[in-house]
Amino acid sequence: MENLSRFERSLANVLDELGLTTMWRSSLDVKLLCAQRFVRLFAYGGSTLILASYLSAIGISDDRIGLFMTLTLVGDVVISFFLTLFADSMGRKVVLSLGSILMAGSGIIFALFGNYWILLAAAVLGVISPSGNEIGPFRAIEESTLAHLTPNECLSDVYAWYSLIGTAGSAIGMLVCGWIINSLESIHGWAFIPACRIIFFVYAGVGIVKLILTLGLSGTVEAQKEEPQEQSSETQSLLARPTEQNAERSPKKRSLFPSIEKDLWSLVIRLFILFGIDSFASGLASLSWMTYYFKGKFNLPEGELGTIFFTTNIISAASMLVASSLAKRIGNVKTMVFTHLPSAICLALISIPSSLPLSLTFLVLRACSQNMDVAPRSAFLAAALPADKRTAIMGSVNVVKTTTQSLGPLLTGILSRNGHFGVSFIIAGCLKVGYDLGMLFTFAGKEAANRKRSTQENDEETS
Repeated sequence: MENLSRFERSLANVLDELGLTTMWRSSLDVKLLCAQRFVRLFAYGGSTLILASYLSAIGISDDRIGLFMTLTLVGDVVISFFLTLFADSMGRKVVLSLGSILMAGSGIIFALFGNYWILLAAAVLGVISPSGNEIGPFRAIEESTLAHLTPNECLSDVYAWYSLIGTAGSAIGMLVCGWIINSLESIHGWAFIPACRIIFFVYAGVGIVKLILTLGLSGTVEAQKEEPQEQSSETQSLLARPTEQNAERSPKKRSLFPSIEKDLWSLVIRLFILFGIDSFASGLASLSWMTYYFKGKFNLPEGELGTIFFTTNIISAASMLVASSLAKRIGNVKTMVFTHLPSAICLALISIPSSLPLSLTFLVLRACSQNMDVAPRSAFLAAALPADKRTAIMGSVNVVKTTTQSLGPLLTGILSRNGHFGVSFIIAGCLKVGYDLGMLFTFAGKEAANRKRSTQENDEETS
């Protein structure tokens, strides 16, 4: 019995360390939000695997493919800006539902039409991901809602699983869609373009599934109409707490950014700059360009491409659990930097080798820590921003990230057309190294000081 009890305690500790206990105890709304992210990233992964190759197959040059991706992200900036800025007043379920409908509509148009300008309009006005990552208003609203539904001490676990589930969805989407196309071409004799259009029909169907999951959310996900007068540690800004009481006493002026007060501008501007650099680098080496690069340089079919990027995404997903455990010990900022820095270096090295095995080695090494910064970054933002301003500020940060990311694909397309495709990956890796060092020097010390202050306050309350 004693051995059994010891085993049960050890198992409980492991489940708690991995965050599984937190997820099991979370509300149905939290689970539905995670399920939405899974199906959405499943669709993004499948479409991203073929997007650049599909556009090339219908006769579009590399520089125009880059322009297509850039304008798609610009359209996402405009839509995301307005939807996230007014999400809390419009209703989060309404905005998520609208995004799901746009996603389904984009998939149908891509499946039925081959004209460049029609596809561009569908991508700009709808929801098509050229990077395989988040696009549209979904993530900012979902992360803000998760912070609203989850106790502060459990946020890192929830965000870790939210990120892991999304990455797993993208991986499975790439694997399934890659082998669907392979099967349609090799077994059933389909041409490449009709096979791709089947994938876009699947993309539209996933948008409908996401809409159903959104409609299943309860009213608890909506923003609270009034904040209590006594603010908890969750509602206080990590980097602007000392002046927040004075800000409450002063009359609030209405502006385009009613959610951002003077006390937060310093924090927000620094976030804009650093996240902007990282996102610009991500645009240079987006997943669509990465799959297109490997297919073109090493002549890999879609099935093998899907398997390769399924493997790297699964590795990325598994590594996120380590990030959650690490963040509890050394803090979110240090976890973000120390895990992301090696992946940035590997990204810069991917295009240098002329052999497939060595390039794949750097790709896999990058995957080992590529997404370990995602959950700590979300937890950092959730702790740094006041609860009543979190959705709008996160949305604004995502708008800046998407704006800067939109510049990258065009530059990569120009480099590719001029025979310098691999240079874009080198530039992207160097920029990401700069972002990591900037985050470390800007926020690590302040986060540590705040953690120490919070611990002292909790000790005083206990005593």
